[in-house]
Parts: sequence; C-alpha cells; structure tokens
Amino acid sequence: MTTVTICVESRDAMKAKFVAAMKGEAQGQFITFQSTSDLFRTMTPLRWELIAAMTGAGAMSIRELARRLDREQEQVHEDVRALLNVGVLDHAENEAVVFPYDVVHVDFTIEPKHVEEYRHR
Repeated sequence: MTTVTICVESRDAMKAKFVAAMKGEAQGQFITFQSTSDLFRTMTPLRWELIAAMTGAGAMSIRELARRLDREQEQVHEDVRALLNVGVLDHAENEAVVFPYDVVHVDFTIEPKHVEEYRHR
C-alpha cells in the first residue's frame, strides 16, 4: 500500500527533505504546498472528491472519471488539468490520468503567520 502525505512546508523544509533524500534517507511520498492558501486554492472540495474517486483505482480516462463523479466531462477536465499542473495527478497511457496512491494523509498546521495571509486579502 502506497501512502502519500499532502502537506504545507516552507522552502527550507522542502530543501532539507531533498538533501536528506540525496543522501539516501527515505522520505516517503509527499505532495507539498508552500502555504495553506496554495493548498486550499488548489484542493477545492470537488477536487478532493476527484482524488477520493481515483485513490487506489489505477489509471482512468477523464470520461470514466466524470461518469464516476456524475459531473460534466469539461469540468472534470479542468480539475484534472489543474491537478496535473501541480503534480497531484500523473499522465498515464492512452490519455488517461492516475493518482498512484492507495492512501492519502493530509498534514498541516495553521499558525498565526498563516492567519495573517487571510487578513490581508
């Protein structure tokens, strides 16, 4: 079973993981956002549903994904494109897409500095 952790980390924390990985230290599978605003902007409720439908399901076409979600194919295509652009989904054969994980763990902390991001919007 392959688990991915979706998290919010600073550039410094990401660099530290990269350096550790280059030294051969296992880091696990991560999808990292630099801020909670990036995470929330990218991972909308409909995109979480899409990820839930794809978790452990293997590669599938956008048409099949739209059918499973009972959504318009064009809307699903837009969400898939957004998730491909940030590395949440991967391309597969025959124009299919895949979320290559069986389990998703989400890990982030909201601290006062994160709250300030929202006050200035």
